[in-house]
Amino acid sequence: MRLIPLTTCLALALPGLSLAQELADTIYTGGPILTINDEQPNAEAVAVKDGKILAVGDLSTLSALQGQETRIFDLDGRTMLPGFVDSHGHAVMGGIQALSANLLAPPDGEGSDIASIQRILTEWFNENKGVVEKVNLIIGFGYDESQLAEQRPPTRYELDEVSSDYPIILVHQSGHFGVANSKALEMSGIKAGSTPPPGGVIRFDEKGEPTGVLEENAFFTTLIPLLSGVGTDGLRAFAEAGTALWSSYGYTTAQEGRSSSSVVNALHEIAAAGELPIDVVAYPDVLVERDFIGEHASKDYVDGVRVGGAKLTIDGSPQGFTALRDRPYYDPVGDYPPGYAGYAAVTMDQTTEAVRWAYENGIQILTHANGEGASDMLLAAIESAQAEFGAIDTRPVLIHGQFLREDQVDSIQQMGVFPSLFPMHTFYWGDWHREHTVGPVNAENISPTGWVVQRGMMFGSHHDAPVALPDSMRILSATVTRRTRSGDILGPHQRVDVMTALKALTIWPAWQHFEEDSKGSIETGKLADFVLLSHDPTAIDTALLADIDVLLTIKEDSIIFEADNSVKKGNLSLNPLFSHPHTSHHILNSMYSAFVDS
Repeated sequence: MRLIPLTTCLALALPGLSLAQELADTIYTGGPILTINDEQPNAEAVAVKDGKILAVGDLSTLSALQGQETRIFDLDGRTMLPGFVDSHGHAVMGGIQALSANLLAPPDGEGSDIASIQRILTEWFNENKGVVEKVNLIIGFGYDESQLAEQRPPTRYELDEVSSDYPIILVHQSGHFGVANSKALEMSGIKAGSTPPPGGVIRFDEKGEPTGVLEENAFFTTLIPLLSGVGTDGLRAFAEAGTALWSSYGYTTAQEGRSSSSVVNALHEIAAAGELPIDVVAYPDVLVERDFIGEHASKDYVDGVRVGGAKLTIDGSPQGFTALRDRPYYDPVGDYPPGYAGYAAVTMDQTTEAVRWAYENGIQILTHANGEGASDMLLAAIESAQAEFGAIDTRPVLIHGQFLREDQVDSIQQMGVFPSLFPMHTFYWGDWHREHTVGPVNAENISPTGWVVQRGMMFGSHHDAPVALPDSMRILSATVTRRTRSGDILGPHQRVDVMTALKALTIWPAWQHFEEDSKGSIETGKLADFVLLSHDPTAIDTALLADIDVLLTIKEDSIIFEADNSVKKGNLSLNPLFSHPHTSHHILNSMYSAFVDS
């Protein structure tokens, strides 16, 4: 009888394995492996060579790939999945969050009323005077009047109580508006009678004086000059802090979802120095950086950075009542006229022209549209562009779509638009949407993942950090359970199963970025990008999904994050060797020094 060589047996057992296959650098085994590959959903072992997956299968078969130099990586009961792919976020802006006073409401911070906001800012200022003196700015991130006891933002005068010598700027959790103290208003030239820029609002009190609250473009045109003091070194510090934060939640690919040429250049500098732990796909603003986008857009990374396409922003924040609806807000909190339905940050002509440019040049465009009215504008522009250029494969992306109507979901499917949805809103602002933005009936259908799945569509689940922490397990929980802060279930018919929700964190956003052949699942030939979790999300009570810890993040076979063993995240019983810090605070000390020492 003729003996069949072992390499031939391997090739037969593992399709795609070369007969002249080299031995593995690493073999991962010893815990559940969820591949997110429908053809082979689970595996006992994964072999890796030169940062790519060599083979996936049972341990006895893959043991033939073990040589004297092969490392056996014992999962020790931890669950391995492909590294998470960011469907939408702002990795550099996330660094600003990591380097600012944390004003978030519980459970992510202590910003529960205006007095606590003042206390947090004062403590941060006292602890970081060197930073403040260098950049001439006190910055706080994450206040949200929907979660403050007063249900209103702080005023300029309340911020003046913290400091009248230094400019103070507070960034709302949505990132779409903020509050400036009197010094910051003075430096920005904002006073009684000031005219807001197009697509922005300056709020005034009954005496005609600015309250300090700035919306949309009025806020952006104030924030950006105030941040100029951080300089190139500060920008690099933001990027380093942001990507480190992303990796701590299991992301091996991040997105910089409203970028600029200066941010892209800073990312390239960091990457060239070998200091970028994960891949970053940047989407500069199509209304500002069109020439830069046209010159640099590519599907190929350079040292882990690439310009993926263009970003367009049509409207604002749904919880802040600046998203453009197709009907009045249900019960908005604040001084709004009857029938108020929000507003667009851009005109219909600008939207149509930007989308047309993207189609004409074969460039992917990601568009922020929260309200129904904004989504109507986007869909009309895409329909016009497709009528002119055909349905070319640029994979246009709708970002957020909080208040999508079901007929709009039908249009998205027909036009081949990829929906990157925001189910975390059900946790953070679901109760607010039910009570104030859209009312109890329409709140059931915010972030309509159920409608999308019913139509057999792919979608991405995102965090939009720094709007929320890039907490992958909070995303997973919200997508599966739709549980609000109060404990209610908002729209049970829009829930999806755990495996679908995991695909929306992995293989589907990889497809969104034209990277499905190299990322998003554990398959032969793909990058060895992995995340190790404390528990198998498919094997526990879904009520506990948010308490799963990210223990290890691996980029191309190298560990880039290992959880601090001093803190437990939630209610699950963990291996005492592993737990997740679950905040950005561990990044701060090293990042602050980037300002002080630069």
